[in-house]
Amino acid sequence: ICRAHLPGAGIFQCSITGLSFEVKSAVTITYRYTTWTEHLSKADQEIWVPAGPLFHIKVQPGVVQAVHLPHFICLAVVNTSLCSIAHFKSGKMTLERPARLIAFSAVLENPSFSLLGVLWRRLRSTFNSLPMHSLVLIFQQLNAANTTLHLYLIPDDNSVKQAIEKQEINWNSKLIPKPPPFSPLFFGCIYKVTSSDSVVIMPGANLPFCYKSPKEQQLFVEIYIKNMAEEIELLMTDTRDNTVVWRASVRSGRKSSTVTWAWCLLGSAFLKKHRTKLCSRMSQLSTILLHLRDANVINSNEEEEVQGQGTSQRRNQVLLELVKKKGQKAEDQLYQILQIKDPYLIADLGKSS
Repeated sequence: ICRAHLPGAGIFQCSITGLSFEVKSAVTITYRYTTWTEHLSKADQEIWVPAGPLFHIKVQPGVVQAVHLPHFICLAVVNTSLCSIAHFKSGKMTLERPARLIAFSAVLENPSFSLLGVLWRRLRSTFNSLPMHSLVLIFQQLNAANTTLHLYLIPDDNSVKQAIEKQEINWNSKLIPKPPPFSPLFFGCIYKVTSSDSVVIMPGANLPFCYKSPKEQQLFVEIYIKNMAEEIELLMTDTRDNTVVWRASVRSGRKSSTVTWAWCLLGSAFLKKHRTKLCSRMSQLSTILLHLRDANVINSNEEEEVQGQGTSQRRNQVLLELVKKKGQKAEDQLYQILQIKDPYLIADLGKSS
């Protein structure tokens, strides 16, 4: 259970859950994860698919002006009218349209609180084409005689991620930093895990991408590496067309039995390497600023400061400097927004990484 003591009016985001509140005065908010499978009936599961965590929220009425509920749908090419926010009260579900959808959250204004979460209407003919932000989680079993990895493919849902981390800690495993897939993935599709080197993948190389409740056992493949080479590459491909959707290298640690992770430049490293080119080529600045403000990375005064610069190159420069001062989390947020709003720029710059 999380308990937030908010000191006064403003917008506040929980770093653990991604949940945000806009409040008009000081207030204490209590919230926790709960599970869709306990509340969403089987009949409703035929119509709706969870698009983010389900929260149980308690707060004094009338203080919260808006709540930002995390979701993992990629909004670039989807029909946003299919999105609803579910309320559960006394065992009954009611639906409400969000006031607006932004990159990683759905905004509900003047909310009443109960169990709240984001749902997406399931269209059988097109559901496999619904793009999802996703995560690849890698854990190494520390008590294994040889290098043994567990690889998970999950939607970008903190409730699911934290449940997996808790389970793997109980199994004496260590999380290895990893990149996300290159692009959004699709529920209902099968992704194949392979390696450029000789490894054993059990129970098989194919990994379905689906939503499973945090209380359920999540799907994973076990990768067994008998003789750890200096570097082993892992790949994930879409079985529909053999497109590579994720790639990373595992390298043996020099001073311990654990392995370290090498990946393409992300977040702060990417922005640092390509800062000069981003200053001249970054576009859609107004949209980027809007997303950064909604994510509580910048405030309205900082947005005005950036917009007030005389040239687009200077505006980009000031924004990059501002985000850099706010730290790695802010830089990672900007990078994620650029991946969504200008993927061709990110891909082009990435070729030179």
